[in-house]
Amino acid sequence: MNEIFSFGLLAFTSFFTLINPLGSMPVFMTMTAELEQQHRIKTAKKAIIVAFIVILVFAFTGQLLFKFFGISVNSFRIVGGIIFIIMGMDMLQARLGKVKIKESEIKSYVDDISITPLAIPMICGPGAITNAIVLMEDATTFALKATLIVTLVLVMLLTFLIYYSGSRIIKFLGETGNNVMMRLMGLILMVIAVEFFFSGLKPIVLDMMK
Repeated sequence: MNEIFSFGLLAFTSFFTLINPLGSMPVFMTMTAELEQQHRIKTAKKAIIVAFIVILVFAFTGQLLFKFFGISVNSFRIVGGIIFIIMGMDMLQARLGKVKIKESEIKSYVDDISITPLAIPMICGPGAITNAIVLMEDATTFALKATLIVTLVLVMLLTFLIYYSGSRIIKFLGETGNNVMMRLMGLILMVIAVEFFFSGLKPIVLDMMK
């Protein structure tokens, strides 16, 4: 039971930090500013469902990709750790990822923005995909795999609720609050990055020493 709880906590913390709904929510609000509330909710739902399916597909097919390209899980952990460190540093400086879309084009792309850039890469970015593949590899039992999926569902539901309540949250936190929250999540992400990096590096170093 302890193992399931610890694994679930790690999965929840890492996914929530990497997906970073509080950080991406202002971008979501900007891109859907011209929409009515019901269309904004529909856009958020579609983006989250697409992101969830993509992350799940990568989680279950990651090992096939490893075998096809001859990549080891430990190498992926090292690369994942580096990606997380870079993302964490950006978050520590409270830098939001900019979505490359002109204001004049937002209305014409309203049907597509739920898939790109909202679902991919804003919600389901390289960090979340890497995290899903590595954690699925660590989930050696059915209970741990189920915990990972349930945790991912919870994070996606939280993301939807944050997007849904976006205007109220921005008003409540203010610019300073948003920056503090992003820096805090960036710090957590960098701690996870160090764990990932060294858990991948240790077996490789031990093999080299043999």
